[in-house]
Amino acid sequence: MRVGVIGGGLMGSGIAEVCARSGVDVTLVEVDEARVEQTRAKIDKSLDRAASSGRLEADDRVAAGERLAYSTRLEDVEGADAAIEAVIENEQAKRELFLELDKILPDAEFLASNTSSVPIMKLAAGTSKPERVLGMHFFNPVPVLPLVELVRSIMTSEQVLGQARRFAEETLGKTSIDSQDRAGFVVNALLVPYILSAVRMYESGFAAKEDIDRGMVKGCAHPMGPLALADLIGLDTLLAVSESLYDEFRDPSSVAPALLNRMVEAGLMGRKSGRGFYEYSS
Repeated sequence: MRVGVIGGGLMGSGIAEVCARSGVDVTLVEVDEARVEQTRAKIDKSLDRAASSGRLEADDRVAAGERLAYSTRLEDVEGADAAIEAVIENEQAKRELFLELDKILPDAEFLASNTSSVPIMKLAAGTSKPERVLGMHFFNPVPVLPLVELVRSIMTSEQVLGQARRFAEETLGKTSIDSQDRAGFVVNALLVPYILSAVRMYESGFAAKEDIDRGMVKGCAHPMGPLALADLIGLDTLLAVSESLYDEFRDPSSVAPALLNRMVEAGLMGRKSGRGFYEYSS
C-alpha cells in the first residue's frame, strides 16, 4: 500500500513515520526544500531513537527509511491508495487541499484529514466523491499514542469507514474509536474545556502553574498536567480547537482566555516554539 501524507509538521511527520514502520510506502509532501530537510531529519532522529532503545530492529529501521519519499510537489502523490492531510489548522487551506487531492487521486480508497477542529463535511463538500472523505485524528506523539479517532461526515460511506478502520487497526496497529462530525470530536470536546479551565485558573492567580500541573499529576494520576499538555499540543492548535468548539456549541467553557490569545499573538506556541507556559531548551 502507498499513502500520501500532506504536511510534515509535528503530526504529519509522526503519521508518516508510523506508516513507514508498518510496511506502508509513504510520499510526504512539504511546502519547500528547507521544510523537507527539517522533516527528514526529524523522522530520521525518531527512527534512530526507536532503534537505539530496542523498540525497532536495525533492519526494520533501515526498511522504514527506505519506504519514505519526500517531495515539494503535491502531484507526486499521484497513484497513492490513500491520502492523509496534516497541514496547518486552517479551514480554507484544508478545503483547497482536498479539492486538489480529489483531482490528483480519483481512485484513492479514502482521503483523510488529521484535523482536530474543522468539520469533515466542510472538507468533503467540494469534492467529487464526498463519500470517501473522513477524519483520521491521530494523537501526539503519533509513534507512541495508540489512538485514532475515525470521524465520519453525513456523507462518508460505510465502505470507506471500514477501509480506514482496517488501515488504522490492522496495518498501523492503532486502536480506533468512532466520532460524529462535531467540533472537537470525542477527545478534544472533553479535553479542551478542561485545559482552558486550567489556563483561567493560572491567569486569575488562583494557583501557580507548577501547582496546577502537579495537582493533576499527583492527585488525579494524569501523566501530564494541563498546562504542560497545552504546550505539547501547541497553543495555536489549542486556540483553534477552542474557537471551533465555541462556534458550534456556544458553550462559555470553550471560550479562550485572554492569556491564551495573547500568548499565541506573541508567538509563544509551546514546545514547538521553545516557550509556552514553560520554557524548553532547543
